[in-house]
Amino acid sequence: MRPKLKLLDDSLVERIVDEAREVLCTIGAEIHNPGVLDLLADHGAAVDPAASRAVFTQRIIERALAAAPASFELYDVAGARTHRFEGDAVYFTPGSAAITVLDNATGEVRPPTTADYVRYAKLVAGLPHIASQSTAMIPADVPERVSDSYRLYLSLLTCAKPVITGAFTIEAFEVMKDLQLAVRGGRAELEAKPLAVFSCCPTSPLKWSDVTSQNVVDCATWGVPIELIAMPLSGFMAPVTLVGTLIQHTAETLSGIVISQLARPGAAVLYGGSPAIFDLRYETTPMGAIETMMINCSYAQIGSWLGLPTQGYIALSDAKLLDAQAGLESGIGAVLAALSGINSISGPGMLDFESCLSLEKLVLDNEICRMTARLVAGIEPREDFPAAPLLAELMREHHLLIADHTLRHLRAEINFPGPVIDRANRARWRSEGGRTLGQRAAAEVERLVAAWQPPPLPGGAADELTRVMAAEARRWGMEKLPERPA
Repeated sequence: MRPKLKLLDDSLVERIVDEAREVLCTIGAEIHNPGVLDLLADHGAAVDPAASRAVFTQRIIERALAAAPASFELYDVAGARTHRFEGDAVYFTPGSAAITVLDNATGEVRPPTTADYVRYAKLVAGLPHIASQSTAMIPADVPERVSDSYRLYLSLLTCAKPVITGAFTIEAFEVMKDLQLAVRGGRAELEAKPLAVFSCCPTSPLKWSDVTSQNVVDCATWGVPIELIAMPLSGFMAPVTLVGTLIQHTAETLSGIVISQLARPGAAVLYGGSPAIFDLRYETTPMGAIETMMINCSYAQIGSWLGLPTQGYIALSDAKLLDAQAGLESGIGAVLAALSGINSISGPGMLDFESCLSLEKLVLDNEICRMTARLVAGIEPREDFPAAPLLAELMREHHLLIADHTLRHLRAEINFPGPVIDRANRARWRSEGGRTLGQRAAAEVERLVAAWQPPPLPGGAADELTRVMAAEARRWGMEKLPERPA
């Protein structure tokens, strides 16, 4: 039996969805993209171009929900399937777009570089419980206008796993689309085997910028899956009550679903988000707050009720170092997210309100992901009935260490962590160096980076990726790309 968590009863979910739909059909949403406004108007929305506002109809919303698929798949660079987002399937990916990296050698944060990004992607390649990579940090050694496409370029060159990413400009999508085509070889092949999910983020309250709404249309048109990331802040840019925040989040997400399905019926969408409470004392948005986690788990329940696969920014921490707070917040978030059946869980590796990436935390979080995977696998009998013969063997032998039953079921029943987690007694721990968690995590980072092997890109794909990226870099004044470590 798979253990599950539900924070809302079905009647409350239905009421929240009804209220959100009514908000869209009375207040509507600001959309600063004339093409998207025209698209909505063509399908019956009441559009005020001067105010950049569209008031939706129940029919538009209903048709969009009916068109959005209940599941979709992702594939790695070699074309092997890695994900099927549906039901209660759970996959972990690092958080995204950190502007600093925690330097383990100094204990200080600093802007990341190309070398940091390559090191990160090599590490992700060796973490078995991190199913996909994300464009997790923004290298500071390239111009801002190429940073989003450059991150995707480095990811595809370095790690075989699919990528959770996003474009910050309309023009960048074209380059990032071409990078994906360089790996797949053509449009039909990319649509058949997508290798990236693009984050598309409305602005709270109830607003879409020109860039983000166009990204939704472009992704849908090209068959690139989308995760809709609404970010209402309870008590600041959303009602302070969790239900009120959920109503707003639902309305903002439904508006994105409508845009995607009008652009292309059947476009793959994750019902996602990155909402948070607002801590008035510090003017911060704590991602590790229990209320933030509750909102995430609840909107995922709403997404599932609507029949859509889900995503959440959870399993991350607001701590500044790899400390007890980092483990506490990330561990609780991962467990709650998995029990809630969030399909794509984004957050491992992240600190400081998702502004800082720690490679050492990422290897610890890989172990948290391992533990949550075992939890949601649940408990089931494995030749346990009748029990008398096995217990009779125990009474006779005084142990079951080498019993046939133990040998058959040990690995399936008991999860043995990697070297980051210490399970030795104190005497053995001391004899082996008495290393701290931070020291063990740093050693594991070094081991996995050293063991990295290049991804199995199709023939010629690496050269084409570099050609596309170099051309984009020249367009923004870079004579050549930064050197990448071997």
